[in-house]
Amino acid sequence: MTGPDTGTTNYAGDSAYVGVQAATVHGGVHYYSLPADPSPAEKFETGVRWLDGSTPDRARQLIHEAIMDGHTGNEVCFYWQLALVSGRTRHEMPEEDAERLRQARTICHVTGGDAWADGVKAISRLLDSAQQPDADLPALLKDFDGLGEIQRAAILRHFELFLEGPLKDQMWHRALQSAKQHQMADSRAERVWKFFQPEPTPPRRRPVRPADISTGTWIRAVVATAVLAVAAIHIGYLLARELQVFALLVYLLGIVGGCCAARSGMEWRFRSERRRAKDEEYGRPRERTTGAPAGGFANKVDQRFDHYFARYVPRDTSRSAWLAGTAGIRKSMRDEIVEIYREQRTGVEKISWLIRYRVGDVKKRWENGTLWSYRWELATPLATKVVALAGLAVFVLGIVWAVESAARIAPLSAVRSVAIALAAGVFAVRAWAHIVLERRRCAADEAESAQMQEDCMAAFERWQAKLADKPSDPEMATWLNRDRKVLLDEALRHYGLVMSNMVAYAFIEAPGSSASRARVLNGPWRYTRYQLLLFLLTADGVRQLSAELDFARGTFHDRGRTNYRYEAVAAVRVRQADDGERSFELVLVNGERIQAKVIGPGMEELEPGETPGVVSEATLDAAGLHHTLHVMEGIAAEGKQWIAQERRRKDDRRHQRSKVADPA
Repeated sequence: MTGPDTGTTNYAGDSAYVGVQAATVHGGVHYYSLPADPSPAEKFETGVRWLDGSTPDRARQLIHEAIMDGHTGNEVCFYWQLALVSGRTRHEMPEEDAERLRQARTICHVTGGDAWADGVKAISRLLDSAQQPDADLPALLKDFDGLGEIQRAAILRHFELFLEGPLKDQMWHRALQSAKQHQMADSRAERVWKFFQPEPTPPRRRPVRPADISTGTWIRAVVATAVLAVAAIHIGYLLARELQVFALLVYLLGIVGGCCAARSGMEWRFRSERRRAKDEEYGRPRERTTGAPAGGFANKVDQRFDHYFARYVPRDTSRSAWLAGTAGIRKSMRDEIVEIYREQRTGVEKISWLIRYRVGDVKKRWENGTLWSYRWELATPLATKVVALAGLAVFVLGIVWAVESAARIAPLSAVRSVAIALAAGVFAVRAWAHIVLERRRCAADEAESAQMQEDCMAAFERWQAKLADKPSDPEMATWLNRDRKVLLDEALRHYGLVMSNMVAYAFIEAPGSSASRARVLNGPWRYTRYQLLLFLLTADGVRQLSAELDFARGTFHDRGRTNYRYEAVAAVRVRQADDGERSFELVLVNGERIQAKVIGPGMEELEPGETPGVVSEATLDAAGLHHTLHVMEGIAAEGKQWIAQERRRKDDRRHQRSKVADPA
């Protein structure tokens, strides 16, 4: 019995949502979705998936609809029987479903002797034997053990609550043995985390800024070049007319030197400007950027970059030096990601892989010393500088010599041509420099962008390959079901109980602290950490056990135990808040409240194609809330008399079935 102090015990309280790391919906996975006009076979197959996903209420509905539409057979009957008994005890089953269970073999037209028919017969014998104290259990269990692996595992899983007496102990022993043996099967520890990873969005290329070359620039370049050519030819003509061969050769040599100087000078200038631009991009930001609005896409991108840069610190480097040295790179990459994906309605969780890869690439280049390699890659070679300076010297010498010679021949004409050539040359050089540098810049940006896209696409394909064996939702449900059995066995051993001696038991599953969550379309939420709340109803009262489950490892932590009499239970209810939160609440007579938040606020956010209520109902069903409410509400209403009332209801049902079976 609990102490006299009143209070509230939150077994999955507010902290379960403060630290939620991610919420993922696998919108492309359609385990539980039906087409617009489903066939009976499609309803049945989807119903079986719901059953495998530990949501029997929806499974019962769909399989029943499939049968009513004419879809029958041995396999249909097998899963129909399992759906009817799954997740509830005999006294919880409505009489309508009890009658369906009795008539299942007839309704579904069971024939032949395949593995499914054997499973149907085994279920019928289990149901009959549970009502017969003198049943031949060894023979029954021998037949059961001879079933196929699929049929045997399914029966053990879904008959957990439905059987009674010695048969229940035997079946529980088999179910527990299987759960312990396969608790970490199918590489669970290596695969569970993948379920909580969203389908990654492929990398996108940032549009390269096109070359900024206007029509006016082209006109200036062409016209100025033409005028320059005419003026230069006129000067050459003056020299040739007077047979100034040496001056003409020097003039031509000067022109060649000028061309070489222009070519090498353009290369020199391009490298210098590109290096300076890279320094500005990768250097420490000059101005302090204001934070993006909280909750927006840009703000979430900021958080991911901050997280990964803080996490991926190069070896032999302090975090402060790493963050300071990469401040500019971090801002540049962040701005690029925000620009590319902001207008595409892409959730940041779908590009986390890209952010992680880009940060990891920066770390790798920091460690191998290539992060700033562009500085020497863009450094102008000495030969280029020599050619530029030498060509310029030859150009000046040749032009001066030629102009002086031409001025002696025709002073006025020579001066006029030189003036025109100088003016046109200035315009031509400036225009062509802009054109050449812009085209070089654009080509370099395209090459960098293409290389980055190639690298990111390779990383994307590696990430997709790593997620290829992501577990299905039914696999997640199967692992969780095994964990529940292991925890139930721990509680039974701690309290010295056996299954057949318990009046009843019930589970509540809620998200654990700092848990990530994910679900498939229309499916229940699954979590990386669960808070499990187990109620054991014994002849002396309620034994309550709570534990936090690390789902990937299948380990339990932070156990808590509470015991109280039936008369101590004052009320049981499910609270639904306006924000969609659903919480189970058990109130004791001393005022203590035991709460578990089964669904947190904002978790009913729907994807296209989903209808309101589907996700919450599937989550409540998978969490075991319906069965728990039935048990605990009975305790709250009838106290210890609930035990006698349950036994009386069982006897009444057994008597009614006997009358139906033997009307004489």
